[in-house]
Amino acid sequence: MFEPVIAPSGTLLGLLQRGRGDGTLHALAAPRAEALAALNHCVLSDPRHDWQVENRSLYYARLYLDLGGGLEEIEAHLFGAEDHFDSDDARTGLALSVLGHLASYGRDDALLLLRRYAATGSNWAWALDELALRDDDSGLRSLAGAVLGRFPATPEGDAELATAVRDAFEPRPWRLWAEDQRDTVGTRVRAAQEHGSFDRWQRQLRPTGPRPGWSVQAVFEWAQQGLERGSALHVPAARCLGAVAGPDDRPLIVEAARSGPDGARCAALHYLAEARDPAVLDLIEAAAADPSRTVADAAVAAFERMCGEAAVDRARGWVHRPDALGASAAGVLACRGGAQDTQLVLGALRETVRADGPDAPLLWTLVDGTGRLGIGCAAPVLRHVYRETTSSQLRGRTARALAATDPSFATGFAVECLWDCEETTREVAALHAETGDARVAERLRRLAADPAEEAEVQTAVRSRIAPDGPPL
Repeated sequence: MFEPVIAPSGTLLGLLQRGRGDGTLHALAAPRAEALAALNHCVLSDPRHDWQVENRSLYYARLYLDLGGGLEEIEAHLFGAEDHFDSDDARTGLALSVLGHLASYGRDDALLLLRRYAATGSNWAWALDELALRDDDSGLRSLAGAVLGRFPATPEGDAELATAVRDAFEPRPWRLWAEDQRDTVGTRVRAAQEHGSFDRWQRQLRPTGPRPGWSVQAVFEWAQQGLERGSALHVPAARCLGAVAGPDDRPLIVEAARSGPDGARCAALHYLAEARDPAVLDLIEAAAADPSRTVADAAVAAFERMCGEAAVDRARGWVHRPDALGASAAGVLACRGGAQDTQLVLGALRETVRADGPDAPLLWTLVDGTGRLGIGCAAPVLRHVYRETTSSQLRGRTARALAATDPSFATGFAVECLWDCEETTREVAALHAETGDARVAERLRRLAADPAEEAEVQTAVRSRIAPDGPPL
């Protein structure tokens, strides 16, 4: 899948792609045709960098409802010719999820589209999972023939059917079909369920793949063999060392961490970091400068897993390094540093934004640390990250940091966060948004009454409208 092209944050399309609350507010104020065009663009060209952790479907579904939008473009996207040769979940997953939410709000046209796509579309399993949560029993039973028809009555087809039943996120349709009295439906599904259960039991009973022998040297050899096969086994190998290594094995492990083959060296570094060995920080510093990218990355990862004051103290000396270990040290100080580290964390935050932009991976940790340490003078940088990042997850973390550092948050960004695509961000907003704004009071009432809203958000809303709280 290609990286999405994100419009500037000051445009309607850019706001909607980011899932910002201001996207909804601007769309409702814009000409309806323009707002629907931007909304359809987002739904049909998924703007998320990681669709598995970022939310957009409920956000877009609510906007379809507010705009009274039709589903003609979604229908054309789902049933176009491209669906026959591009079965990637990312192409249709967002549109199907939006339809699922619309169906839960009572949009029958969305429900019918989901049924039709489950019967004929390439990403039918996703559509079926959406229907499993929203459709009635009769609707699901009507799909049995179309879905089972995808699997020919051959040994290969039955095996594929068993895999589909076993891997389904929502088992409800399969359970309904298993009750069917027809041999072509109920008998096949019950056989597939039994076969899938047996497969799972068999895999648990007979785990596949190589396993290390019960000695330190055997674990090192196993880690090296894995690396040569393209599998990074550093962390599981370190756990194995924890089971087999004794005090007498320390010299061998330290030597492996200093100069062993890459696989053994990485495993040894992780083991010594977990054990808080007094020599490990020097070994990590040396390994971080190694020409082998595998060793250098493993050294940084091992350091990030360390706890204790010794690691934090060493991070204070490494934080100015211009390499990955310096970035890792900044993250350690953000997570575990004290008040004396605020300037170091603030400096790292500013430099990261300046050098790598508002989507840099390190910002996740630095933003959290800024809020944890309550660094008030970081608010201007945090506001910039909030506006510009394309990650709704990072924006939510930034909102939490602003709640702890920016006195203007309650009357500023907290208001728009009530419309944000991420439920955790809406929860923060529900706790902090200033209720003197008429939009806030109305939005809190709507969230409290919305059956699709997350329980955590509604709990936060109810905390604001308690009997002894201020009236809304």
